[in-house]
Amino acid sequence: MISTGDLRKGLTIVLDNELLRIVEYNHVKQGRGSAFVRLGLRNVRTGTTTTKTFQAGEKFTPARLETRSVQFLYRDGDDFYFMDNETYDQPVVNSSIIGNAENYLVENQTVDLLTYENEVLDIELPPNVVLQVAETEPGFKGDTASGGGKPAIMSTGLRVNVPFFVNIDDQLRIDTRSGEYIERVT
Repeated sequence: MISTGDLRKGLTIVLDNELLRIVEYNHVKQGRGSAFVRLGLRNVRTGTTTTKTFQAGEKFTPARLETRSVQFLYRDGDDFYFMDNETYDQPVVNSSIIGNAENYLVENQTVDLLTYENEVLDIELPPNVVLQVAETEPGFKGDTASGGGKPAIMSTGLRVNVPFFVNIDDQLRIDTRSGEYIERVT
C-alpha cells in the first residue's frame, strides 16, 4: 500500500477493481481545512479518463505490471500471435489492444508486452523499425533528398511521405512514435 504522498504521474494503481494510470497529479493545501489530492486517472483497459479527489494520507494499492519480451510470429484476422522469448509461450493479442502498432509489426520482430496478472494490456514498440516499400511512384534521375517528397505504402500498409529517390523494395527506417521517414537502410 502507498499513500497519497507516494503517488506520481505514470504510476498505475488498483482502485475499485479497475487498473488506473495517473495522468495528472495535484496536491492542494487550502488555507483552512485539510489537504487533498486531485488525480486525473485513465482506465488502462478502456481508455476512459476521470478526475477524482482524495484526502491526503489515503492508501492505494499499486498495480504490479510486468513487461515481457516477445517475438511477433504472425497475424490471423484480428489476432496477433507472439512467442515469449524465455518460456516459449505463445500469447494471442487482439487487434483492439494492438491498435496503431499493427502498422509497424514485422514477422520475427521483438517487442514488449505490458501485462497484469497474465492479461495483456498494451504493446511497446522500439523507437524505430525497418520496413520495406511496397508501393510508390518511381524516382527520377536528379531527384534529391531535399525539396519535397512523395507518398509510399510500406509492406505493413503504413502510408509514409518519403524523399523522391526512394524506390519500391527499398528498406526504410520509420519512427514508430510519429510514423515519419528517418532514413534509407542499405
